[in-house]
Amino acid sequence: MKEMINGLQFGEMILCAYEALEANKQLINDLNVFPVPDGDTGTNMSLTMSAAANEFKKAKYESLSEATNKAASALLRGARGNSGVILSLLFRGLAKSVKGFESANAQEFAQAMRAGVDAAYKAVMKPAEGTILTVSRVGTTAAVDLAKNEESIELILACALAAAKDALEETTEQNPVLKRAGVVDAGGKGYVTILDAMLASLQGRMVSGSVEIASADEEEEDHGSAPFGEFDTAEIEFAYDTVYIVRKLQEEIDLDPYRAFLESIGDSLVISEDDEVFKVHVHTNVPGDALNEAAKYGVLEIAKIENMRTQHDELVASKEKAAEPTEPEYAPAEKEFGFVSVCAGEGLAQLFRELGVDRVVTGGQTMNPSTEDILREINRTPAETVFVFPNNKNIWMAAQQCEALTDKKVVVIPTRTVPQGITAMLNMDPSADEATLTETFNEVIGGVHTALVTYAARDSEFDGHSIKAGEYLALMDGALLGSFDTMLATMETLNSALEQYDPEFISVYYGEDVDEEGGEKTYAYLAKAFPDAEHSIINGGQPVYYYMISVE
Repeated sequence: MKEMINGLQFGEMILCAYEALEANKQLINDLNVFPVPDGDTGTNMSLTMSAAANEFKKAKYESLSEATNKAASALLRGARGNSGVILSLLFRGLAKSVKGFESANAQEFAQAMRAGVDAAYKAVMKPAEGTILTVSRVGTTAAVDLAKNEESIELILACALAAAKDALEETTEQNPVLKRAGVVDAGGKGYVTILDAMLASLQGRMVSGSVEIASADEEEEDHGSAPFGEFDTAEIEFAYDTVYIVRKLQEEIDLDPYRAFLESIGDSLVISEDDEVFKVHVHTNVPGDALNEAAKYGVLEIAKIENMRTQHDELVASKEKAAEPTEPEYAPAEKEFGFVSVCAGEGLAQLFRELGVDRVVTGGQTMNPSTEDILREINRTPAETVFVFPNNKNIWMAAQQCEALTDKKVVVIPTRTVPQGITAMLNMDPSADEATLTETFNEVIGGVHTALVTYAARDSEFDGHSIKAGEYLALMDGALLGSFDTMLATMETLNSALEQYDPEFISVYYGEDVDEEGGEKTYAYLAKAFPDAEHSIINGGQPVYYYMISVE
């Protein structure tokens, strides 16, 4: 039985954890419940862990401190989606706990695992049960308790794994959405997969690069996959995911009464603050009440409200991107402001370049770029301050992490769609200062409404709609309007939805699966329906979406 763990052993454990995730990612993906074409938790976690695995494929580290620090740094840059960010936090806290350690005994390693869980929980005011946080907390608590009287790291990890497995089974009962679908939490399943592989590596039962790695989970209970036909988003008690930033009226301010108010009207509450502002994330059915109450404590600067009943699960798929070998990794500042935008489709990328964007990160709905992907293009932008347009809610968090990873100043504008990013650049004033540009961008994107036409990836009963695989799906600002057999029926429904905005400008971006004739027909249809609006049509070349339609 091993009583100490060093950097070499930890690196091998990370390699095995990655390979186990990669082998089991589809099993984890199948636990997701939404019927739209999306990236999934298993893919997110596998891609995130691959960043750390690549580090250990390049070099070996004898010191546990150095090995865990390398892993945490790589995971931070490679984090994809919310599940990937939580995973990176678990390892970041662990690394801080063993800083300066050449090796660690059972008690020290158990305490480091708990530090990782604490780091992941820190930003969450009221964590919901039945998630990866729950599973990691229960497993780690068991490990810490046993380590008080046990010196074997193998037994400590085995105890953590057993407790985490039990906690994973409980997630079905703890989360109403999971209970309805009859599945366990996907993120929790990913965590158990990682812990299982790390233990197997330490015990010598698993070696990185082994062809047997795909069978590492074969003795686990089969958790099946989500029965999409039975899923009903009415199970989500609080519908609106509400995020906003408030500039404080004064530096010292007591937010406890506001916390209590928000907890009375919602859940999943997170409040973070510094001396000047505080940021709120809350799920609620009355976002207006949350914002109105915030006015007692400061001035609202930025707000983002999304209907979770129509949100997609975290979207990830691998992409290939080859940088020119002669291109410098860091561009010295040649101007005050630069711009980086995320999009998929050569037509859209070319449009952003024409509008003044310096660098384009390839990614979007099924291709969430990592923090490192975005950071690379920020560093290649020859400017002191770089504005970033994520153009997707699932990319915003990865973009924000770049702020602490470069000496360039990074300003992330919370664009949720490509049309919002385009409108922001159309309103870019080269003579304005940073504050004015930021204010302008945030103001104009609020007036952009985006209609999307895509397809159903699977059969489902979703939000009151009976959906068949292959049908057209129409969405308006993220809300599902329905599924249709024909494009004409789809456009008729979208036309009705657009009428409420009395549009002055309509832009049609058609995707890679639409030919020029089809794009022109849709353009002509909208031009006839809204004769008083100004219209434009662009071959965006985007995947997944047949059409992106911008309304202002």
